[in-house]
Amino acid sequence: MKTYVILILPVLFAGCKGMPIKGEKEARQQVQSVAGAYRPGGRKPELPVLTSQSSLSNLLTYALLNQPQVEAAYFDWLASVEGITVARSLPDPQLTFQMDIEEVVTSLMPGLMMSFPGAGKLRAAGAVAAAESEAQYFAFKAASLQSAYAVESAYYQLYFLGERIRVNRENLNLLADLAKIAQAQNEVGKVTLQDVLRAQIEQNRVETEIANLEDSHSALLAEYKAALGLGADQPAPPVPQRLESTPLYLTSDQLLALALARNTRLQGMGAEVRAAEAAIDQAYRARMPDSSLGLMADVKMNPALYRPWGTVSVPLWRDKLAAEVAQAQANKRAGEARLTAEQLALVAAVAEKAFLYREASRDLELLQHALLPKQRQSLEIARSGYLAGRIDFLNLTDTEQTLLRFGLEEVEARTQRELSLAELSLIAQGMPPSGTEAGATAAQLTLPAGGMGSAGPAMLPGGSGASKKTKGGM
Repeated sequence: MKTYVILILPVLFAGCKGMPIKGEKEARQQVQSVAGAYRPGGRKPELPVLTSQSSLSNLLTYALLNQPQVEAAYFDWLASVEGITVARSLPDPQLTFQMDIEEVVTSLMPGLMMSFPGAGKLRAAGAVAAAESEAQYFAFKAASLQSAYAVESAYYQLYFLGERIRVNRENLNLLADLAKIAQAQNEVGKVTLQDVLRAQIEQNRVETEIANLEDSHSALLAEYKAALGLGADQPAPPVPQRLESTPLYLTSDQLLALALARNTRLQGMGAEVRAAEAAIDQAYRARMPDSSLGLMADVKMNPALYRPWGTVSVPLWRDKLAAEVAQAQANKRAGEARLTAEQLALVAAVAEKAFLYREASRDLELLQHALLPKQRQSLEIARSGYLAGRIDFLNLTDTEQTLLRFGLEEVEARTQRELSLAELSLIAQGMPPSGTEAGATAAQLTLPAGGMGSAGPAMLPGGSGASKKTKGGM
């Protein structure tokens, strides 16, 4: 019966487990922490109910939990964590079988073979996989940033589209009054019909502008739906009726320091550098020979005949080994260079967005407290002058058009200011300087302490979701 031990061994091996490495344990703990909030029990949690009074934080939470791009990045990360176990595990044992036949079967030898990579190879492979998994983790964070930035962008643009329509409607009412004045002046013979026609032409122009703005609402609403992860067959969500600003209580220098320390994109690139470092160690260990051990037993012999055997690989091709090391070192240097380039781009991005914020704030201050009040006063004076016959209708409409322009510029400055504030808070958390993969995250609920817990704008001092007045030394 002892000869059948070889056949029983695979059954015993089936219950074996390898020894997890440090990076694997940390990654699995991180997965448990994130999954508990993001996908508890492997299922999507109940989504917040969206209403016209929903807060910005509720919108961001909804997008984070519902956006398929974030979910895809999440499961990519989970797959990479499982890849650590695969990389650090021993190869599967192999059953062998041999027969000697001389008219009849003279020997029947089942066996078992096990391969053993060279010393440290499995641990090095696990270290590479762990670092790559960390990079996937930051890719998941970046996807949540990208998703929620799309929500913020659509949120602000939808609100300020309504403001543009409001300004144009106020101007249309003003033009209607001017048209009535011109009509009355024409009826008493003080002005020609040309003034009436000019007023009507301007009314028609503004009416068309309002129609174009109202038509653009559907396109922005489609972007808003997509940002929330809602399909074309799902009803459009209600658009919030109140604006929540993005307070920022940091100076440019403080924001830059925070970005360099916590930027998700930089952290991901740092993980890629660590993966390259681990790959160098793995490349050096390729010089270590691999071995295989096996045991066969001739079950037709009595007593049983055992045949142990083994193999050892010979790392003979030195040029190949040297090329593997050189390749790994070059990959590390390339990763370090990309990280440095991203840091430089981040510095420039913070400076640019901080300037746009300051510029928009100055423009807004000028328009709200100087230009608009004075232009309204100027319009009243022009109206009185037209009625008294001291100015012509062209001067009156020019004053009216200037008021319209200032009103629209005020809305544009508010839009630019809010988007700049949102981008500044997001750059600190991981928005790429290019802005092409930008994002914010509501991920306070999914991001555990020591990991993703610092990744949302809500985690910044005075972060997104508050409706306080913006302060700071930008």
